[in-house]
Amino acid sequence: MSGTSPTSGEPHPHPMRRATDRDPATAARTASLVVAVRPGDPDTTWLFPQLPAAVREIVLVGAGAAGTGRTADGVVVRRLGPWNHAAGDVPHAGLLAATGDHVVLIGGDGSMSPREIPHYLHYLDSGFDFVKGSRFIAGGDTASYPLVRRLGHRALLRLARQLYGQRLTDLWYGFCAFRREFIDLLDLHEDGVELGAEIVAHALHYGLRIAEVPSHELQRRDGPSHPRTVRDGTRILGTLVSQRPRNALHRIVAGSG
Repeated sequence: MSGTSPTSGEPHPHPMRRATDRDPATAARTASLVVAVRPGDPDTTWLFPQLPAAVREIVLVGAGAAGTGRTADGVVVRRLGPWNHAAGDVPHAGLLAATGDHVVLIGGDGSMSPREIPHYLHYLDSGFDFVKGSRFIAGGDTASYPLVRRLGHRALLRLARQLYGQRLTDLWYGFCAFRREFIDLLDLHEDGVELGAEIVAHALHYGLRIAEVPSHELQRRDGPSHPRTVRDGTRILGTLVSQRPRNALHRIVAGSG
């Protein structure tokens, strides 16, 4: 997909950029980091020493009382206050509250490193619309991934490839980044673990340019995680099926032949 420079009219040196994209060499973009803090997650102070310079806003969902402040470096910190953990794991209210050009989503348990954020932003600035972290491509890794969860993930990946015709390698890893201008297009509804699957499904459905980047899932800062494999897998399965494109049946039939 090609584009032209909005200032000179000449072909843009990066073929993935649209004609309407701002040139990062002349217009620096800002990033908002949205962090969903669940009960039992560590104090969020671990985040701040790891923030890259591009992050000028942090939106904390579930960490302390609602309010807005600033760090010593001038980073805006928005706290949306408590949320109903039983109703969902990643409230999209945090994504909607972000004001940066780019929105980055991570969990609050310390398993996702903010130091990786520049890698995600690089792909957004290179013309991609949505960047998804993967633990299962070259350069990615995970500290702990039980066999049952791995097998369930493979089954869901197989289904997603049939339904959406995509080749992603990591479906429900929640470390992702996208251009804020696409929040309305992503049409987010759910406030649960399936939000990650819903974001990916809508990004595929609406033709966003998606890149996968390697990511290291670290050990949780407060000890090992306790994933709800069956519950999470069932909810993600429901999201994949309900959001499937209209031509999915044709792909499934063709793939079974």
